[in-house]
Order: sequence, then structure tokens, then C-alpha cells
Amino acid sequence: MKPDQGVIGIFSYVDSTVETIKSLKKAGFRNLRVYSPFPNHEIEEVLDQPESIVRFFTLAGAILGAICGFTFTVLTSLDWPLSVSAKPIVSIPPYIIIVFELTVLFGALATLLGLLVNSRLRRNTPRGVYDPRFSEDKFGVVVACFKHNIPKVEEILKGSGAEEIKFEGI
Repeated sequence: MKPDQGVIGIFSYVDSTVETIKSLKKAGFRNLRVYSPFPNHEIEEVLDQPESIVRFFTLAGAILGAICGFTFTVLTSLDWPLSVSAKPIVSIPPYIIIVFELTVLFGALATLLGLLVNSRLRRNTPRGVYDPRFSEDKFGVVVACFKHNIPKVEEILKGSGAEEIKFEGI
């Protein structure tokens, strides 16, 4: 069951925003979105978001690219052997360039794929909850919750010093 209501608290100070996030998490609300006019490490630490798994997509793509690069070059050399003097048919040093290029290419494409799969754009977010002041000088905390939790959320936001509280339906 998805939350059906969004409660927005607007703040002027980072400290009150951080305290609000702590209070909401302590009360059991996990579906939070925070808006800030500038990047802030305190807010990031308090939100305690899990690390992205996109890096594993990159690693898997790079390994696959290296394997494809070696396979492609070795099989090509074995299929069309060119004997040059006493050199072996399959020689690794000349293939490193192709292996490197395919490693970078597959790694980049896998990173893009991982980003698209894991971005979760607009997932569980109330529509229309953005306030233009969040880009100027205010901080915003959006809590997606059920209607019966609204008084509790409103009490926490007021107790933490919210200047304004808005309600939006999802």
C-alpha cells in the first residue's frame, strides 16, 4: 500500500532541518525527500542513504568488456593466422589496446544502464510538492505518509521549527 498524502515542511536553517529529519526517522517515517538550495553534508549524513550499486554494474561491464576483447582478438588470430617471422600466432601485447577499449566501452554502457535501472525517478514522491523557494534560500522536508499519520508529522514539523507546512495529495 502506497502513502496517499504528502506533508511539506519549509525551513530557513540547516540545523532545524537536520533535527527535523532526525525526529522523523526516530518516529518511524522513512519515506523522506529533502530539498536544499545548496549541497549539505550534514543533511546527507542524517538521511543515511545506502550506497549506490551502480559501481557493480560498471565493474561487471568492464570485466565483460575485457573478456570480449581477449576473446575477439584471440579467435580472430586463430581463424586467420598470419605467420610473421618466428612470432607466435596469439601474442597478448598487441591485443591490450583492443581489450582496454572494450573494457572502457562496456564499463561506460553498463554504468549508463545501471544508472537508468536504479535511478527510481519520481518513485513514491507526491506530485507537485516542490516549492521554488527551495532553490533560493529555504530547505524543504517532504514526508510521504498515510492520512492517519498527518497529525503526528505536523506535530514533529511544528516542534522542529517549520516556518510553513503544506499538504499535498498524491
